[in-house]
Amino acid sequence: MTPVRDGDGRGLRQDRPGAESGADPEAAAPRRHWYSFAALPAGRAVRALSRLTHHGGSALPGKVVERLDPTFLARTLARLPRGVVLVSGTNGKTTTTRMIASILEALGLKVFTNPTGSNFTRGVVSALVSALGPGGRLDADVAVLELDEAYAVHFVEQVRPRYALLLNVMRDQLDRFGEIDNTARLLAHVARATTGTLVLNREDPRIRALAGQAPAGTKVAYFGLADDLLTSFPTDDDMGVPAEGGAGDQRAADSRGSDTGPLVGGPGAAPAHEEGSGPSPGHALPADVVLESVGDHAATFLVEGRTVRTRVRLEGVYNLFNAAAALATVRAVMEGTEPDDGRLMQALSQVTPAFGRGEIIDYRGQPVELVLVKNPMGFRLALASFDPEGQDTMIAIRDEYADGRDMSWLWDVDFTSLRDSGVEVVSGTRAYDMALRLSYDQVPVRSVLPDLDQALTTFLQAHPDRPKRIYCTYTSMLRLRAALGRLTSVPDAGVGV
Repeated sequence: MTPVRDGDGRGLRQDRPGAESGADPEAAAPRRHWYSFAALPAGRAVRALSRLTHHGGSALPGKVVERLDPTFLARTLARLPRGVVLVSGTNGKTTTTRMIASILEALGLKVFTNPTGSNFTRGVVSALVSALGPGGRLDADVAVLELDEAYAVHFVEQVRPRYALLLNVMRDQLDRFGEIDNTARLLAHVARATTGTLVLNREDPRIRALAGQAPAGTKVAYFGLADDLLTSFPTDDDMGVPAEGGAGDQRAADSRGSDTGPLVGGPGAAPAHEEGSGPSPGHALPADVVLESVGDHAATFLVEGRTVRTRVRLEGVYNLFNAAAALATVRAVMEGTEPDDGRLMQALSQVTPAFGRGEIIDYRGQPVELVLVKNPMGFRLALASFDPEGQDTMIAIRDEYADGRDMSWLWDVDFTSLRDSGVEVVSGTRAYDMALRLSYDQVPVRSVLPDLDQALTTFLQAHPDRPKRIYCTYTSMLRLRAALGRLTSVPDAGVGV
């Protein structure tokens, strides 16, 4: 890991209210209001009621607690001996958070995390409500938290993470974030607030540029890809370029050759690297962990130049790149006591998919796989990861706030891999938009049923003896998962719909 200092002082943290995770815990904790004693009991009561009535979202108890005690989050997390690991970016947050938490637990740490992917600050508070003991203390060594790109800004105003992992920046929910340069500016706030180690995606130019935002004394580590895998993981800038030649090949040649990105000038922008401020353009950045090759539920990594291999239970090649990110972050957290490669790979091999992210639910002896898709690159990588042959496919697209209202991104996804197999059912509030998009790629659609319950029933009954895969946006996934829970055994994720 390479220490990075911002030569002219840009990006240095400004003193502000909130706890610095991992500093002097009790001294850093903000004072409570006189009425704060009611916050935790109220949050627990709301959680119990919402679970009893099956109508509570995972964030509702957090909303109540935040209203009664705005210092609850910072005060509680300030007591953790190893501080907070913050994970953010467009794609892969939930699965990567799960990987980091699972590996750290396998290495003997007590870990608090927000396992359902409720990644707003109030979702984290809700998870704390469930995890705190009778005395209101958190029995954990470290917190590993997934944060939405926008809400991460609010989080770091309260809690300065000791470690931060920034995965990627891609077009997602344009109605919320605007264009991706703005998303990168949001993540720059996280970079500036990180007190220990900042872990960055070497292959994403906008993320790579955030090294220049690291405060003095904060280390920067990278995860990356072998050159021959670059075309399998295009950046958002490659979206409009055909897979054959062009962007992918060019990236292999110059992906390490420029660190300026588009974030030069403007408020909150990550500056171009200058002499003394970080890695120089034209210089190959060393990565702590590199994804070297992929196979069927298998991967090979270079860990500080050492070749290590492992089997994995995760679905999709994109999750193997997320695994490289997780390994780099775990190594940062365990610095000074790094486990041997064998223990790391053994821990990674046991990680199972996060709920709704490649999760497989058994229905009458056949697997029903839920694959979350929420932006063009994520959908493209999901389609590239799974062979539709021998499977029934359903696509469920909704446009609720949590999904993003702007569905124009569907036109940036290549669906031609589904031509031969077709799509059994298209559903959701944007079912007809999705069906129209598929028609342009000459993908046959057998049923268009906007009602998700009706669509799921039709899908499950069509070919009872065939495995099934459902590509779904976030709220579609929640509703379909709940509907499946009424038909078969589905693990309780603590999320209402």
